[in-house]
Amino acid sequence: MFMRFLFNIILTFLFCLTLYAQKDNIIYLEKNLIPNNSFENYKRANGNINQAIPWRGIGTVDYYQLPDYKDTSKSRGAIDGMCYAGLRFQKKYKEYLQVKLTEPLRRNVRYQLSMRVRLSPWSNNALKSFGVYVSKGGFNGMDNIEKQNVFDSLSKNGVYEKHDWFTIEKIIIPEGGEKYLTIGNFSRLVKKDMHRIKMDGFFGLSEAYYFIDDVNLKPQKTEVDIKTVLVDSYYESINRDSLLQVDKTVKVGSIVKLDNVYFDKNRSGILVESYVELNKLVSYLKVNPNVAILIKGHSDKSGLLWQNQKISEQRARNVFEYLINKGVQNSMSYKGYGASQPLFDNDTEIHKAKNRRVDFEILKQ
Repeated sequence: MFMRFLFNIILTFLFCLTLYAQKDNIIYLEKNLIPNNSFENYKRANGNINQAIPWRGIGTVDYYQLPDYKDTSKSRGAIDGMCYAGLRFQKKYKEYLQVKLTEPLRRNVRYQLSMRVRLSPWSNNALKSFGVYVSKGGFNGMDNIEKQNVFDSLSKNGVYEKHDWFTIEKIIIPEGGEKYLTIGNFSRLVKKDMHRIKMDGFFGLSEAYYFIDDVNLKPQKTEVDIKTVLVDSYYESINRDSLLQVDKTVKVGSIVKLDNVYFDKNRSGILVESYVELNKLVSYLKVNPNVAILIKGHSDKSGLLWQNQKISEQRARNVFEYLINKGVQNSMSYKGYGASQPLFDNDTEIHKAKNRRVDFEILKQ
């Protein structure tokens, strides 16, 4: 046991020395384990939360890309960007938001949870508690819940009835290995957790409806030296040499080629040999969080027009989803262009393969 402890100390020391020697070539980024944390990136503009990948709803969870027309409060709309979600709670009904984390939670690491919440102006009830559940396989009903993984947040005033955005914060200490985070109310009987609030002239169904935005889950910062902070998993390290090399003269409207992202003929799945290039793009976007991009998919001319259009969009979407699942929070969208923008004539198999590609346009820097 002592020898293992000594080995770990020596290994950590050597690791820190390596970091110190390379410090001018390493970028440290604060981790957020919630992908698409402000719901800004979506597949289609409709009210289904499943469009905001990789989020999913349990129940008919609402999704907003614009302020809701019924929302008359001064804080209407999202607090961060344009998009946000909505959860409904009634005496015998409640909804949940769930997302797969960018990496499993680690044992003995403290995580700081924060999310922005706001009660809708049409709610005639409010909740006394609101929280999260972390699990290895996702939420599967109250009968299967593990109580030690519920991190509930009780209102200091007895009820969450603010119509302006407010922050719920919580420290999470997991058992380790949890991959999913679920947001909602985890009381066995939600009606006992509902509190009637005064609304002039309103006598409808008892309901508490909450908007959700800007969800964050980060390893808690500790007072350690920057050279050892990677051991504590608070920062993510990115070597500058691993960044996608984007010309510094590139401006808004420029197209950046992804030379090493590959697809088979008539297929949209990303080939494994593409991951190195895509991971460089992931690092580039994390280092440049203000950059907004349009991911553009292309095909060769082998198929029918509608087939080429469909497969090019699927290729762009697969890259889009890959970036989100890797924790990229930049504003992104995607579009398919079929075979309308070839790089080469489709006269050889090599040229066709090069036309089956994805690139991206810089929309904002």
